[in-house]
Amino acid sequence: MKKLLLSSLTGLMLLGLAFPLLAADEAQAKERTVKGEAMCAKCALHQSDKCQTVIQAENRRGKKITYYLADNDVAKKFHHDVCQENKKVTATGTVKTVDGKRILTVTKIEPVKD
Repeated sequence: MKKLLLSSLTGLMLLGLAFPLLAADEAQAKERTVKGEAMCAKCALHQSDKCQTVIQAENRRGKKITYYLADNDVAKKFHHDVCQENKKVTATGTVKTVDGKRILTVTKIEPVKD
């Protein structure tokens, strides 16, 4: 009986420790709008072995942040516009960090009209 009670309490404590981590991931997945310059990670930045759209934007402090677009239909459809020529864009989607890179899963991306 004591072992059952002890294992139950241990499980609840572990769940309590894990809950803030789950909440942080959920809070991080809010939809955001990113404004910056879209370009190809392979052709323009030479940071990848294959073509992938990235958006470089500046934060409030003026630091350059690179968002790698997740491979979905919206990003694939837009890539041909920026593979050989950089364009200023506004993109909306969710951002998460994976292995130190910011991954933007876009739901909408549009060129900025001057």
